[in-house]
Amino acid sequence: MKILIVDDCTASVSSMKEVLANAGYTTTIAVSHFEQAMAVLSASAETDASVDLVIIGVDMPGIGGIGAVLTIKSHRAYEDIPVIVVTEHNDEAILDQAFAAGASDYIVKPVSAIELRARVRSALQLRREMVKRLLRERELERLARKLERMSNLDSLTGLANRRCFDDTLVKEWVRNGRADAHLGLIMIDIDHFKHYNDALGHVDGDTCLRRVAEAIKGVVHRPGDMVARYGGEEFAVILPGTDYTGAMAVADNIHASVAQTSIEHPDSAVSCVVTVSIGVSSGIPTCGSTPEQLIQAADRALYEAKEAGRNRTRSTCLPGPEDLRQ
Repeated sequence: MKILIVDDCTASVSSMKEVLANAGYTTTIAVSHFEQAMAVLSASAETDASVDLVIIGVDMPGIGGIGAVLTIKSHRAYEDIPVIVVTEHNDEAILDQAFAAGASDYIVKPVSAIELRARVRSALQLRREMVKRLLRERELERLARKLERMSNLDSLTGLANRRCFDDTLVKEWVRNGRADAHLGLIMIDIDHFKHYNDALGHVDGDTCLRRVAEAIKGVVHRPGDMVARYGGEEFAVILPGTDYTGAMAVADNIHASVAQTSIEHPDSAVSCVVTVSIGVSSGIPTCGSTPEQLIQAADRALYEAKEAGRNRTRSTCLPGPEDLRQ
C-alpha cells in the first residue's frame, strides 16, 4: 500500500521511511511542501495506485498541518484516506484541532519505531475496510441500477414494459402540456396472433413477437420516443412533440418495416405474412384532458382498424385547447 509522508524535517522523514521499509512498507513517497503533497494525491487518484495513508507534520511551513488536513479531507477523492499527524508536543489543544480537522491518529516526536509501526498498521487496516466498504457500496449501486432497468424492461422483447410505459406517458403528458406541444401515441396489434400461436406454437410465437418488436424499434429513432410492449401481442409508441401528421408518418413506417420482415403466417385471413393493425392518436395535453384519454383514443382507432379489415391504420385526434374553449 502507498504511504505519503509530508514533513519538512529531513531527519524525521528519513527515520520514518527506514522504519516503514523494515516493516515491509516499501511504497513510500516523501515531500516537504503541501503543494507537492496535493500533486502526488492528484496524480495517484488518476491511477489504480492511490495513496492509502498520509503522515503529515503539524508544524510544516505554509498552510500548516491542521490546514493541510482540512484541505485534504475537503476533497471528495481523498476524504476516505486516513491521516496521521506528527507533532513535537503532546498538546491536547493541537490534537483536538487535528482530530476535528479529520485526522484519524497522531504520533509525538521523536517517533518511536514500535509506535509508528502500530499506528500505521492500524490506519492501513482502517483504509482496507474503507476500500472494501466503498467497493461494496458501488456494487450495490450497480445492482440497484441494473434491477431498476430490468424492472422497466419486458424480458421477452427487451422493450420498455407496461409499467415503464405508464410512468413515461404521465411524465411526457405533463412536460408536453407545459410546452403546449403535441403528444402522439401509437397502439399496434399483431393481426391474428392467436392463430399464429395455435398453428406454430408459443416458441415460434415468442420469436415472432421479438422480430416485430425489432421492426417497430427500427423506425423509431428519436431519443425522446419510447417503444413499449403494452401487453400480449400489443405494442405502443410514445412520440413527444409529435402531431397527427408526424404520428401517421411513423405508423406508415412501422407497417413498411413489419412487412419487410416477411414473417410467414400460416393462418391469417389478411396476408400470408405477419401484419399489424395500428391506432394513432395525438393532441396537446390540457387541464381538461388526461393521459388515459389519449390511450382510449388510440385504442378506439386501433379497434376501427381491425373492424375495417386489419393491416391498416386509423387515427383519432384529441380536442385541442381551442376546441375545449368553445
